[in-house]
Amino acid sequence: MPPNVLLVVLDTVRARNTSIHGYHNRTTPFLEDFAENATLYQHARAPAARSLDSHASIFTGLHIEEHEITKTGDKIEPGNTIWETLSERGYATGVFSENNWITDIDTGLKDAFDHIEGPRNVPFPDAADPTTFVAEEGQGEYQKFLRHAFESGQPIQSVLNGLAIKLQSDYPDILPKESVGTHGSTYTDLFLEWSADQDEPWAACVNYMDAHHPYEPDEEFDDWGDDTLRGLQNDIEDVKWEFNGGQRPWWQRSSLEALYDGCIRQLDAELERLVESLRERGGLDDTLLVVTSDHGEGFGDPSRIRPDTQIASHSVAIHESLLHVPLVVKHPGQTNGRVVSQPVSLTDFPTAVESTIEGQTDREAFVTEGPVIATAHGLDGPVQERASKYVTDLTPFTSTARTVYEGSGNDVRKYITWRDEKRTIRIRDAQTAWVESNDEEGKVASAFSDIETAGVKRGGKTADELDEQSVQQLEDLGYM
Repeated sequence: MPPNVLLVVLDTVRARNTSIHGYHNRTTPFLEDFAENATLYQHARAPAARSLDSHASIFTGLHIEEHEITKTGDKIEPGNTIWETLSERGYATGVFSENNWITDIDTGLKDAFDHIEGPRNVPFPDAADPTTFVAEEGQGEYQKFLRHAFESGQPIQSVLNGLAIKLQSDYPDILPKESVGTHGSTYTDLFLEWSADQDEPWAACVNYMDAHHPYEPDEEFDDWGDDTLRGLQNDIEDVKWEFNGGQRPWWQRSSLEALYDGCIRQLDAELERLVESLRERGGLDDTLLVVTSDHGEGFGDPSRIRPDTQIASHSVAIHESLLHVPLVVKHPGQTNGRVVSQPVSLTDFPTAVESTIEGQTDREAFVTEGPVIATAHGLDGPVQERASKYVTDLTPFTSTARTVYEGSGNDVRKYITWRDEKRTIRIRDAQTAWVESNDEEGKVASAFSDIETAGVKRGGKTADELDEQSVQQLEDLGYM
């Protein structure tokens, strides 16, 4: 039987804060052990610094300029993702995540999967979920939901779910921030249950949002944060624009990195539970397992190309803190560990899947002949409106930045253009990089010159057409 395929996305985890990439806090002990029998790519790069753009590239194998899926209202045409290709080959496909860009919003990405498990912003995920019910029955049908709850197998928990959603909607200040969102363990359980029921080969994406702001690690993993930092985080209205607008000092943003580290440690433990569960049931050796991230995060890192700006979160920047991501791949039956030092792109995920299915495990799956490139678009309309409440001059956050990576001995060179600015960055590892020159030798124009639109984009729902739940989730994530 063909191998299973599992893509695990540690959403918003940057390589810099993982101990597998030399970080001083031991945030990824399991991933380090796991990589001893897998392939570690030391210089993996995300194709973009935003979830939508990046996932579209990972799923399709197309660069940002090719698929053009970059904002609310963009939707990819059916038949262009690796998941649909696998479905045509007889695979069962599923996606499990709190990230509504790939499970809820009308981007076309969720349509690639047969089975979808999305956001469960309720205290009892196994009971009746009013967000799903409302989407099916229409807004305001709470009496119908109550009848549905009492007829379910868990009436009390279902009613409490309804109450929680009602309070979140009508009185958002009553519930603490910690009550909103679902722990990654829920999606591990949903995936394990689903995959165990499959008789045919399966292919799945599990996306964990635990490291996305707000950073709220469980107590057992909160080794570097404290209640003072949690209080500070709860006081921040907008984690990106209050800092860029000067309403808050940058040291406050950088201090939250301690909580972020705890979230990565928590994800590492959850990844261990997922992997060991697959191993115990005898399915790990029959699976291509890819562990990575869609983009990183900024904690005040100074931009090397946008004048006088720092990276407060993720989105429009092209900084290494956002593009350098972990990537560990275990092929079916692989027992020997490998380390790849040349730059690779997550856009080659479909190629890695195809080569594995065809039995080409004698080469490194993500090492291809194509250029390793990335694109960061400027702010779209809804985010510009949000940012303008804090920032007077949005010029540093507009226009498109592009970059190209090339191996150079033990180091990597990064060539960047943004407006009239040009840079060459020398990168030693996830912890060390510096500006080598204020030129890029024409590398960017050369690499992007042959890239054309693939014609796979069509219109989906605009921001004004989204339901209230989706809008709220996108606002919480900072995308609206």
